[in-house]
Amino acid sequence: MSCPIGCYDCCMKCLGGVPYCSLVATLLCFSGIALFCGCGHQALTETERLIETYFARNLQDYITLAYLIQYFQYVIYGLASFFFLYCIVLLAEGFYTTSATKQTFGEFRSTLCGRCLSSTFILITYLLVVVWLLVFAFSALPVYFFYNMDTTCHTITVLTETPASINQLCIDARQYGLLPWNAMPGKACGMTLSTVCKTREFRLTYDLYIATFAGAGITLLALLTYMVSTTYNFALLRYLGRKGIGTRC
Repeated sequence: MSCPIGCYDCCMKCLGGVPYCSLVATLLCFSGIALFCGCGHQALTETERLIETYFARNLQDYITLAYLIQYFQYVIYGLASFFFLYCIVLLAEGFYTTSATKQTFGEFRSTLCGRCLSSTFILITYLLVVVWLLVFAFSALPVYFFYNMDTTCHTITVLTETPASINQLCIDARQYGLLPWNAMPGKACGMTLSTVCKTREFRLTYDLYIATFAGAGITLLALLTYMVSTTYNFALLRYLGRKGIGTRC
């Protein structure tokens, strides 16, 4: 009977050393970044296709937009790699500041290194939260653009019996900074706009941008969870000092 009891105590000890907050934040960060980067990359590709097909006739009219889209896609590759590594490091830091690690490496060394690591990650994570708030707000702009298009198309569908009123309903890509003001036609009106809204490309791009926005929100939530976790670990390590009591978050 001693073996099962020993196994149970061992399992409880291992589970007690798991940094659950950091683990949840890591899962949120992985899922959020995967959604943001994957859907965002494809949404940018579909946006270029829509602009080229329905809003611009000459290559020179949207060449700047095409370069910006390519640049943002490279940024997405970098973000995916950075956040993958950073989440792994933060999860390791969460394990490092648990009581199981303190018992392994010694009280003074663990506490001293834990304070240094926690304070460093608090600063980095805080800066990332500020930057990602801007990314989160920026990712809402294309959702707003496509929402306006969808709303305008719904209005056109309702007013199909009055063609004169329909032709006055337009979406001008130049007003949103997607194209220069001399781009032709630069806008879609009336039934042409309604046709655009019924295409598979429009619906797909709209849904992809919504998923990208959701991914940015999930990543922001993960970063906030990381910040709470690292702040808790740092505060508790500082308070406990050399008492040898482990921390877990």
